[in-house]
Amino acid sequence: MVLGYRDLRVWQESMDFVTDVYKATETFPKNEVFGLSSQLRRAVVSIPSNIAEGSARKGRRELINFLHIAKGSLAESTTQLEIAKRLGFLSEESFEKLIEKGETIAKMINSLIRSLNRKEE
Repeated sequence: MVLGYRDLRVWQESMDFVTDVYKATETFPKNEVFGLSSQLRRAVVSIPSNIAEGSARKGRRELINFLHIAKGSLAESTTQLEIAKRLGFLSEESFEKLIEKGETIAKMINSLIRSLNRKEE
């Protein structure tokens, strides 16, 4: 059976991360709807989107490239979460939970990249 991107645990976890971030940004000040909130939502959506797009492309090299893009979006997201915390939009507890989930996803992406690189050798 051929596995699709929906079967990838990293995609599933990143989809949960999107949901968690969307819920967290609901509490941001209304004047941030088109600012940090919107930017953070776009960045976090980019993570599973790039995993899915890379999985739909031909070949491991393209998937690896899209996984690196997903890692970049994850780094952007965690930076924006840090900004939100510093501005008082996120509690320390919410921030820590989101960062922990982001770190887990980063490890999963790195592991998948390593695994795909080994298959090419």
